[in-house]
Amino acid sequence: MDSVISEAQPDVEQNLKLILSRLEDMKAEDVLTIDLRGRSAVSDYMVIVTGRSNRHVGAIAETVARGLKDIGVKKIRTEGMPNCDWVLIDSGDVVVHVFRPEVREFYNLERLWIQNTATAKTV
Repeated sequence: MDSVISEAQPDVEQNLKLILSRLEDMKAEDVLTIDLRGRSAVSDYMVIVTGRSNRHVGAIAETVARGLKDIGVKKIRTEGMPNCDWVLIDSGDVVVHVFRPEVREFYNLERLWIQNTATAKTV
């Protein structure tokens, strides 16, 4: 009898917990978690945070991506690392946006996702 061993991906709650922990470790500012379950087919959570400078944004993004890889998340995509004004980390079920303050204010993603809903919380 052959047995098949599958490599289980960490669940979304574990991923979110790791991300929030790494953000706290890196002293990310204005952390906002938006629950997208039932509202988006793309991901379950969106996390929006601010870094103080380009260097801080890059360090936050690298730390979060490395942490996700360490717990077994296979397909992590990042965009924006060369400039570090706005870095997107897409781990599938959780999408993280790391902004410099003025870039976050300009794009104001929170407004798009939390209008008329109580599913966002500041951490």
